[in-house]
Amino acid sequence: MWEFPRTRYADCNGSEASEETEIAVNIGGVKHILYGGVLNRYPETRLAELLNRATGSTQEDLCALCDDYDDLKREFYFDRDPEAFKCILELYYYGEIHMKRGICPMCFMREMDYWGIDADYLDECCIISLNEVQTELAEIAEKVKTILDDLEDDATVTRGQRFQAFLWKLMEKPESSLAARVIAVVSFAFILLSSVVMCVGTIPELQVEDAQGNLVEHPTLESIETACIIWFTVEYILRFLSSSNQLRFVFSFMNIIDFLAIMPFYVVLILTHLGSAIMELANVQQAVQALRIMRIARIFKLARHSAGLQTLTFALKSSLKELGLLLMYMSVGIFLFSALGYTLEQSHPETMFTSIPQSFWWAIITMTTVGYGDIYPKTTLGRCNAAVSFLCGVIAIALPIHPIINNFVIVYSKQRVLETAAKHEIELMALRAKEEAQACPEAGRTASAGSSSVWDSAAVSASQSDTYIPLLGDPANMSKGQSTHKCKNN
Repeated sequence: MWEFPRTRYADCNGSEASEETEIAVNIGGVKHILYGGVLNRYPETRLAELLNRATGSTQEDLCALCDDYDDLKREFYFDRDPEAFKCILELYYYGEIHMKRGICPMCFMREMDYWGIDADYLDECCIISLNEVQTELAEIAEKVKTILDDLEDDATVTRGQRFQAFLWKLMEKPESSLAARVIAVVSFAFILLSSVVMCVGTIPELQVEDAQGNLVEHPTLESIETACIIWFTVEYILRFLSSSNQLRFVFSFMNIIDFLAIMPFYVVLILTHLGSAIMELANVQQAVQALRIMRIARIFKLARHSAGLQTLTFALKSSLKELGLLLMYMSVGIFLFSALGYTLEQSHPETMFTSIPQSFWWAIITMTTVGYGDIYPKTTLGRCNAAVSFLCGVIAIALPIHPIINNFVIVYSKQRVLETAAKHEIELMALRAKEEAQACPEAGRTASAGSSSVWDSAAVSASQSDTYIPLLGDPANMSKGQSTHKCKNN
């Protein structure tokens, strides 16, 4: 049994002297002298527990709360991050914790768990940073789960379910096999071919006359178009049949695009075979033309095979606020300068500004720096108004451009980081699972003899990397925004 030395110090009023227990802790080579009055402000923490056990516990009990203890120096040693510990000490002196720049938020959460400090003591700015990291880790976990699902071979599923999963990977995941990659390339080629055929078919020199003397597409181009539509139809049906949630598949945005790309062909085919009497109706002919124009929707199918287009879509989604501001600025400017232009040009006998709504077109092409020249001011004040509207349009367009470009760079970099982190996590999990199998040969023989694989839940939970993935852990521990990773006490 032993006791810490007592030290006399002046209290905060400077009028009285009191005695208080102090402890010496060494955090990663940095020594700190901590006083009981400060540590007991938060008695549930590790340091406060260490202080309270100091006068009535054995050396073995105290060593259970630290990594090592020097009896001669009466100093506790902790193999922890000294920079993170400086942030931990802020709780005892200021009542809240701020993470310093350069400290990983998830690693810092493990430090807080080790010292027995709740995440609620984090400052609001640090909580925001922590939530961003947890969101990224959740996305990495989703990618990891997807990869693991591809690697797993569940023996409990039926042959039909196994074939459905195989077909889904074949049609939706080009990276899963060579055949899936070939199908993706062929589908991409058909999209480009059909788009080219649609454009070339509008050239008058390549069109032929039908029985009524109307110009129609060349039969060869129609045959190529039919072949492309057959491919798109078979692809859509196979993807629909292999989907695990067919209702969600039908109402997915990209699948709606796919449906709109093939639907006009069959509608026109039905109307054509209903008879010439129906096709002679003007409304039906206009409908057919509109349906043919809808074929341009198939160009959006490229987004399914282009990571760059998908990144651009995500970037535009995250920039809706900036795009809204741009639209608002332009709307105000268009209304203001069109009204001024109409008013200032009324004195000219050959004015082109006949009304304010008609002046909207002039304001739009001026503020967007297009300037077709079909309408322009003729008075001096009107030209001054045009110059000001031009400058305001340049400024209004330039202001939100940088945030939009920045969002695109952030989204693109994030996608690359997530893909790299997911692959790295898989490699670490496989490596650590292999090490555990070598360290425990009996467990390895049992696993090889049974139906489990190295990717079962036990192996996954035991082989996590230092970057903890919340979705691979216990969801019950994800309360109050805290990390579920619990450091073991040495």
